[in-house]
Amino acid sequence: MSDRIHTLSGYFHEYQKSVTQPEEFWARIADSFHWKKRWDKILEWDFEGPNVKWFQNAKLNITENILERHLFTIGDRPAIIWEPNDPEEEGRTLTYSDLYREVCKFSNVLIEQGVKKGDKVIIYMPMVPEAAIAMLGCARVGAVHSVVFAGFSSNALSDRIDDCGAKLIITSDGNFRGNKTIPVKAVVDEAVARTSTVESVIVYQRTKQEVVMKEGLDHWWHELMDGKAETHLAEEMDAEDMLFILYTSGSTGQPKGVVHTCGGYMVYTKYSFENVFQYSPGDVYWCTADIGWITGHSYIVYGPLLAGATSIMFEGVPTYPHPGRFWEIVDKYKVNQFYTAPTAIRALQAFGTEPIAPYSLESLKVLGSVGEPINEEAWHWYHTHIGKTRCPIVDTWWQTETGGIMVSPLAGITPTKPAYATLPLPGIHLAIMDTEGKELSGNSVEGNLCVKFPWPGMLRTTYGDHDRCKQTYFAAYKGMYFTGDGVKRDHDGYYRILGRVDDVINVSGHRMGTAEVENAINEHPLVIESAVVGYPHEVKGQGIYAYVICDMKNRTEANLIGEIKDTVTKIIGPIAKPDKIQIVPGLPKTRSGKIMRRILRKIADGSMDSLGDTSTLLDPDVVDKIIEGKV
Repeated sequence: MSDRIHTLSGYFHEYQKSVTQPEEFWARIADSFHWKKRWDKILEWDFEGPNVKWFQNAKLNITENILERHLFTIGDRPAIIWEPNDPEEEGRTLTYSDLYREVCKFSNVLIEQGVKKGDKVIIYMPMVPEAAIAMLGCARVGAVHSVVFAGFSSNALSDRIDDCGAKLIITSDGNFRGNKTIPVKAVVDEAVARTSTVESVIVYQRTKQEVVMKEGLDHWWHELMDGKAETHLAEEMDAEDMLFILYTSGSTGQPKGVVHTCGGYMVYTKYSFENVFQYSPGDVYWCTADIGWITGHSYIVYGPLLAGATSIMFEGVPTYPHPGRFWEIVDKYKVNQFYTAPTAIRALQAFGTEPIAPYSLESLKVLGSVGEPINEEAWHWYHTHIGKTRCPIVDTWWQTETGGIMVSPLAGITPTKPAYATLPLPGIHLAIMDTEGKELSGNSVEGNLCVKFPWPGMLRTTYGDHDRCKQTYFAAYKGMYFTGDGVKRDHDGYYRILGRVDDVINVSGHRMGTAEVENAINEHPLVIESAVVGYPHEVKGQGIYAYVICDMKNRTEANLIGEIKDTVTKIIGPIAKPDKIQIVPGLPKTRSGKIMRRILRKIADGSMDSLGDTSTLLDPDVVDKIIEGKV
C-alpha cells in the first residue's frame, strides 16, 4: 500500500493534517507496515531531555518489511542491480527472492560468529551488493551496524571501533575505484591492531589481491556463506531498539555516533522515498551515493527496498573510464529516478555536453540533488542537458541526524525554483529563529533553521554521550531541534538553505568538523597552531582552507605543506585533506584568545573589504600579514 501524494492540493491537505493531528497522521502511515505487535502509544517526547519515542512497545523487524512482505507479490522483481566499476565486467541483479536468501544465509553466518542482538558490527566495504546484504543481515539478527566509508584512514576507523565497542568487522580484500585498486584489508588490519573489542573479521573477496589472513580472526565471506541455510527467523525488535550508528563530523574533534532506531526510521524513509521521488511500482531508481553516508543508508538500501523498488548500486566514479559513465548507466538500465550530488554535477559540467551526446536519457522522469544546496548554474545545466527540460529536479535538504529528506519538492507536484529546497514534507514543522531566540513569522525572512516537533526518522541520541546530543542539537533554542543551517523563506514561503552557521564545512556534500581537521593538522610535529575554514570551491561546493603556524626547521614551505596534507590523509582520510594551506605568522585572536574565524573565512573567500573592525584584536597587524600571504 502506498501513501503517495498525487497533487499539490493533496500535499497541502496532507501537510495540514500532519501539523494539526501529527499522531493520527503518522499512525495512518505506519499502519501499512508489518508489525509483530502494534504500538501502545504513538509518541512520547520532550526536546529538553531530549527524549523521543515513536510507536512505543511496538515489535517488528525491518527486514521482514523488506523481504517477507515482498516475497509472494514481487519476489521476481529486481531489488538490487549492481553495476561494477569497470564497464567490461558483468553486473549482477538480485531479485527480492535472491536478496531474501542471501540475507538469511548471512544472518546465519553472523549467528555462527557469535553476533547477537545489541552487538555492534562495523561495515567497511566497497559498493557491492554484499554491503547491503551485510546491513540487512545485521538488522535481521538485531545487531547494530555502523557503516564506515571505505575511504577513511585506519585511525578514523579505529576511533569508531573503540567508540561503539565493535565485536565484528565486515570488509573486503580491496576496492576498485576508477583506475585505482585500494588495499582496504590492510587499513582494517592496522585499525584492529590498535583496538581490543574485535573478535572476528569477515573479508569479502573483490579484487583477489594478496592479503594477510590471521588464523582465528579473519574469515572469507564466501567460505562462511557456503552451505548456510537459506532461511532465518528474524529477531523481534522493539520500535525504539537501535538499528544503526552512523558517525558524522562534529564541531569538536571527536566524531559523533548518530543513533537511529528501528520503527520510526523504517516508517519515515519509505514515506519520504515514495513521495519525494514519486516512485511507481516497476520504476528503476538510482542513487549514486556510497553506503558509508546516510544517503546510501536511507535512499539506496532502506527507503527503496521498503517500497519494493529496484535500486541500482554503482561501484565506480562518474568519470571512469570516461565522463559519460553516469549517462551510459542511465541508458543501460532505463533509469527513471536519478539522485546525485551537486559536486558530481559540477564536475561533469566541466566536461561540457559532448560526453552526454551519445546517450538518449529518455527513460529519466525525475532528477534529484543531495548533500548541499545546489547552485543555480548547476541546477540549470542539470535541468537542461540531463533532464532535457522535462524532468523535475528534487533539491533535497536533510541530514545524517534527520534520517530522511525534510525539505524538498515532490517530483512533478511542487513547482520548483532553482536553488530552493521549496517546502517541508508532511510531518515536518519548521521554524526560522533569530539569534535572540525569537521565531520569525511570515515570509521574506532569514535566520536559523529549527524543527519544533519530532518526526519518526530523527536521531534519538549520540552513542555513549547523550549530553553531547543535547548540547549539539537541542540547547541553542529551547524546545527545538537546531539544524545548524541558515535559511531564507522567500515571499512565496519557499525555503532556501544557506549552509552551515557553525564550525562545520560541507565538502562535496560530506560534513567535516573544522576541529577534527585542525586536530589532525596539529599532529604534525612542526605545527604550533592551526585554524581551518571553508571557502567557495567551484566543484566541491566548499573547500578546506587551513591557516597554519609552523616551526619551519629548515623545511621549505612546499615540503611542509605536503607533509601536513599527508598527516591529515593518514589520520582522517583523503576526503579531509585541505585544498589550500597558508603558513602564517599568527592568527587573528581576541584578547581572551578566541580565534576570529569570521575574519579568516572572509580572507579565504576574498571578501577583504568587509572584515569589520579588527582594532579589538590582540594583534591587529597579523590580519594584514595573512592577507598579504593569501594562497
